[in-house]
Amino acid sequence: MTTNELTEPRENAAPKVPRQRGLMMLLLVANASMLAVYMGVGSVLLPLQIAAIDPANKVAILGLVGGISAVFATAFNPIAGALSDRTGRRNPWILGGALASLAALAFLSTARTAVLVGIGWCLVQATMNVYQAAVTAVVPDRIPPSRRGTASALVGLALPIGGTVGVLIASQTSGQLRTGYLVFGVLVAGAAVLLTSFCRDVPRSAPAPAVPGRAQLAAFLSALSHHDFRWAFIGRALMVLGYFSVIGYQLYILDDHIALPDGMQPAAAMAVLTPVSMVAMAVSTLAGGLLSDRLDRRKVFVGASAALAGLVTVIPVVSPTWTGMLVFSALNGLAFGCFMAVDTAVVTLVLPSAEDAARDMGVLNIANAGPQIIAPFVASAVVTALGGYTGLFLVGGALSLLGALAILPIRSVR
Repeated sequence: MTTNELTEPRENAAPKVPRQRGLMMLLLVANASMLAVYMGVGSVLLPLQIAAIDPANKVAILGLVGGISAVFATAFNPIAGALSDRTGRRNPWILGGALASLAALAFLSTARTAVLVGIGWCLVQATMNVYQAAVTAVVPDRIPPSRRGTASALVGLALPIGGTVGVLIASQTSGQLRTGYLVFGVLVAGAAVLLTSFCRDVPRSAPAPAVPGRAQLAAFLSALSHHDFRWAFIGRALMVLGYFSVIGYQLYILDDHIALPDGMQPAAAMAVLTPVSMVAMAVSTLAGGLLSDRLDRRKVFVGASAALAGLVTVIPVVSPTWTGMLVFSALNGLAFGCFMAVDTAVVTLVLPSAEDAARDMGVLNIANAGPQIIAPFVASAVVTALGGYTGLFLVGGALSLLGALAILPIRSVR
């Protein structure tokens, strides 16, 4: 499925769709439940399960499982999107993906070996991305262009809401992993039932012809040949890689590196740190976007936020304490939120051509997805090679600082 397939037919059809009451709120619930699974399971339950199976090799196993499963996620998302395009319907894929995810999470909850955990998490990532691909397509399918901004804002709130809820659920069920996995499965299945029950599918026109793989590769290389777009791509990739290399191992960092208050377990600490980071991220996303518009300056916000993300990684190194981790989480959330908000504006201003804007934004998504595939391998290798998490913080910080420097060569944006 190409991004152009998502724009032209749906852009024309969307205004003719009768208004469906409650669709915006149901989209928020659907996206928040998805992100709750990714954050709660991926950041808490999965690391706990792996640590219980093989505590001596937990870092390497988590890196391997995380990296392989991310490949499944990246592959299944466009495949499911293309299939739902071909059928012209979203609801069967939303409901089917959610119910399959419930089954995959139930299987994962019974895994007692590292191999079975890896298989289970790959199944969860595959089925959740079937669900995600169809849910994402609902906005261009069913919402008129005049209301897309509101829809995008609500969907954006799904990250801080879903991430916080997910980690809170996981922390409360950390002693009963099977229960935790089933709760997340029921959560996403319930959201799918609500969305598909109250919002009907919208008939769509015939899909655009499939684009050959060689043509897609040529388009990718063409976009990256543009000077400013190439540097924006590099900066985004470095920032995302630095962020997820550290965040993906946060539970183990709290267990092995940070001196927590007496009686506080790592999962409970995650339940505090995640809301702190997510609230900071939401605030800086709004503030950064508004201020960059008002001042008509983008590069300074992107560069400063990426630099801040790099510098704050020093805090847990020099102060591996609970207070240090709280300060790090707040500042890291502020930095990442502002970067992602304003950097997206920068990218829209440096697109190689207006005619291929959707295609080139799709190319940029590789800078989001690719580093998340690589991050578990990078983090595992750094922790293993350098013998601890100090090196991981420093490498993550260095990557973010390089992301800050990548904004400097961009010439067409102030």
